[in-house]
Amino acid sequence: SGVGKTRLVGEFERQAADEPILVLRGEAIEQTDGELPYAALISALRPLVRQRDSVLDELSAGSRAQLAALLPGLDDGDGAPIVEDHSSQVRLFEALLEVLAAVSERCSVVLILEDVHWADRSTRAFITFLARSLRQERILLLLTYRTDEIHRRHALRPLLSELERLERSRRIDLAPFDRAELREALADILGDPPGDDLVERLFARSEGNPLFTEELLAAGVDGRGAPPQSLRDAFLLRMERLAPEAQRVCRALAVGSRLDEEVLAEVVPLGRAALQAALRGAIAEQILVALDDGSFTFRHALLREVVYEDLLPGERVELHMSLARCLESRDAVGEDPEVERAVLVAAHYSLARDQPAALRASVTAAVAARNAHAHGEAADQAERALELWPHVPESARNVEFDHVSLLVFAAHEHAIADDRARSEVLLQNAAGEVDAERDPLLYASILDRLARIQWNLNRGREGLDTAQLALTKLPAGELRERARLLSWLARTRCLRGHFREAIDDGLGALQAATEVGDSYAEVEVLNTLGMARIALGQVDEGVGNLRRAIELGQATQNEAGVSFAFSNLADLLKLRGRTREALETAREGLELTPSRMRIDREWLLLALSEIEFEAGEWQAARDHLEAGTRHPLGVLLMFRLLREAETALGDGDHDRARDRLAQVEPLVAQTSEPQWIAAFGVHEGELHRREGELTRSRGAVEHALGRIELCTDDVMRVARVSALGLRTEADVARRARDLRESEAQRDALARARIHMSRLNAAMKDGGPVEQAWGAVGRAELARARSRNKPAMWTRAAAQWEQLDRPYEVAVARFREAEAFVEAGDRAEAVKSTKAALKLAEMLGARWLRGEVRALRDRARLHGSTRAAAVTANRAAEAAADGRIGEEEPFGLTARERQVLAMLAEGATNRQIGMALYMAEKTASVHVSRILSKLDVRTRTQAAAVAHRLYLDS
Repeated sequence: SGVGKTRLVGEFERQAADEPILVLRGEAIEQTDGELPYAALISALRPLVRQRDSVLDELSAGSRAQLAALLPGLDDGDGAPIVEDHSSQVRLFEALLEVLAAVSERCSVVLILEDVHWADRSTRAFITFLARSLRQERILLLLTYRTDEIHRRHALRPLLSELERLERSRRIDLAPFDRAELREALADILGDPPGDDLVERLFARSEGNPLFTEELLAAGVDGRGAPPQSLRDAFLLRMERLAPEAQRVCRALAVGSRLDEEVLAEVVPLGRAALQAALRGAIAEQILVALDDGSFTFRHALLREVVYEDLLPGERVELHMSLARCLESRDAVGEDPEVERAVLVAAHYSLARDQPAALRASVTAAVAARNAHAHGEAADQAERALELWPHVPESARNVEFDHVSLLVFAAHEHAIADDRARSEVLLQNAAGEVDAERDPLLYASILDRLARIQWNLNRGREGLDTAQLALTKLPAGELRERARLLSWLARTRCLRGHFREAIDDGLGALQAATEVGDSYAEVEVLNTLGMARIALGQVDEGVGNLRRAIELGQATQNEAGVSFAFSNLADLLKLRGRTREALETAREGLELTPSRMRIDREWLLLALSEIEFEAGEWQAARDHLEAGTRHPLGVLLMFRLLREAETALGDGDHDRARDRLAQVEPLVAQTSEPQWIAAFGVHEGELHRREGELTRSRGAVEHALGRIELCTDDVMRVARVSALGLRTEADVARRARDLRESEAQRDALARARIHMSRLNAAMKDGGPVEQAWGAVGRAELARARSRNKPAMWTRAAAQWEQLDRPYEVAVARFREAEAFVEAGDRAEAVKSTKAALKLAEMLGARWLRGEVRALRDRARLHGSTRAAAVTANRAAEAAADGRIGEEEPFGLTARERQVLAMLAEGATNRQIGMALYMAEKTASVHVSRILSKLDVRTRTQAAAVAHRLYLDS
């Protein structure tokens, strides 16, 4: 406090005025009771409204409607209806970013938000959103806060930690003046170099704090007066020098923080001339400042705090009451949004201890905050009203809600603000106060909300049971509620993989939505029906449902529904093996989704990237992955991290894949959707398998299947995980056979057969993709049984070729080459190796390319020139070792064969050295050469190769 943050920012702002830079500056406001939603943002954006900046006229209708709650007068009534749900606040943030991005196209923009230690949760959420979303925009976000205000559990701490992790962020800590800096500052203030005694006296008293230094100087003409004992005393000394009228004005501003002349004239009835004289006197003494919008405030927040704390209790209550009545009697006009006035009125009535008025004002403030998408603050205001409810007689309440409705309102706002646990408690209380027989509609409506919350709390089965109970209580004629409830049930069942049940509920929802003309519900239901039908193989009918959702969404300006339908259609077409059609659909959806709809575009970018990866367009997949937001939230974050992990595995960047999987693991643990559980299980299991950690790979597969099979009949995800399970068990079986571990081998074969039975069931109910995974599974089972057959891998590769999945083709060709090597057909092995290598290099699949090259080198499948060079090298080694004319596998010398034999028995370097009469270091060198020649990474892998090819005999 007082270290000079505001002064530093002010100097920066003055310098920026000489450049083509737009500076937007706002300050968060300390509220003794509650938080003022978006105070800093509203203050920063007011100049754009005041000057009627042309960028506001260029906004889309939807963005204008979203911003109208913060910037009155923008909404012309032509925008699509605003739905209050979990995305509503993000839509507002997207609209705000659209404004800033548009301005940044003509000049650089500096958005300064001061005193964010007082910022409300909605402003903090916007800061997080902006920091995550900014990419190419010419925007600098500058925040200031007091470190001495940030206690251990302060709400700003998580935000600061997150911001500091960003590569583009910089933190500047302002330290107090040292003696030299203090001397320079004093010389600037006094106009002459200060004496040493003055510097020492002020430095000892102020400890280098600039504001305290100024106040100490102001306490006496030359700073030689009896120094105040604290900064508070220094401020009060300055206040005491003001005229009584000016002191009265300052006391009113201490309670009101920032007030215009009209309000001050009503709260401090001095007469216009006396009021203006009092204001001039306080400004001259550098206690108050006049702002550009015509209001007045203290020069420094610390001054206001000191004056407020010095007020007598009765004086404070009286001023709060006067301000509450004054602000309540005024309409929100001009640039002032309704939410700002409503929250201030509620806070003043609360601090004035007028409980009936505070209850009424809190309810009004809650509604205003909801309309401004400040859902956290709306929940807080509603909670305050609930606390006041039992203390206010029924005759004095005079609010628009009854107690149950207020509970439901608070629960809804908590849910949108991501406090679902509190939302559930409130909804349970509301349901307990309703007589289900007397008011079944209200009871069913509350249960409907409760079911959604339970689903979001990862208690899916409980949520479905609650929704079913709501459906039984719902009166037959309530079609709109029935459409809404059945629509949610259908979507939830679809996400859990219960596609037939989803269709049953969806058809009922569609009929109800059509009868009442609810186009938004109809678009949602068509989305669900389309996904479920395609998943069940009714592809043409499902595509028709999703195309109808797109048409209806476009006709009703339901842009989110249109984007959702495109991403669902592309994803399901990919899952049914129609890869090229899925690509075209995703690209069409991306082209039709406006740039301002960042979340919807992000989802489509990730979906397109995923399909391009499957289709073998890996560079395009990387480009679209990079084009998205670097720091998304929620399910979008889960999607991005899984995509980045899959891409890293394809590239062979195992460290990056491991990092992304570690980040996404806690998110996947909270979801019950098979699509995320399966993807995580596959990527984690494959990473462990590649690194030889087969037990962990097996665990990842079993954990994923266990979670999926508890809640789904989604054969598409089961097939993919089961195929990896077979691959892992084949590796386990071969290693066990190499190490002569019969029990482990039998266990692996038993597990492999179980996975194959899963795959057979998936093939029966699935489509061409499941058939291709089944072909892979059969080939892996044969490999596990030591009957690795090239023909099986040839069939698998052919099936993947028909589906346009070149990476899976390359993997199958690699396994095909391996099988040909084991069968002794070197000519065919060369062909398969070349085919696999060509595809791996075309894709940029570095891991697979390395595996294919290693097989080629181990089996000596090179062309004639390469083979001649290898033969010459090995002949030279054999001659040096006394083995002229002897053919040695992998070019191992006789000595290396001896070392390998001991290594295969598990001997350490020290034991090898002692047995073969060589130094431990020499043994280590031999082991390193053996690993290189065998092209393996570990001693265990070398032992396995030795056993398999009888090199240890």
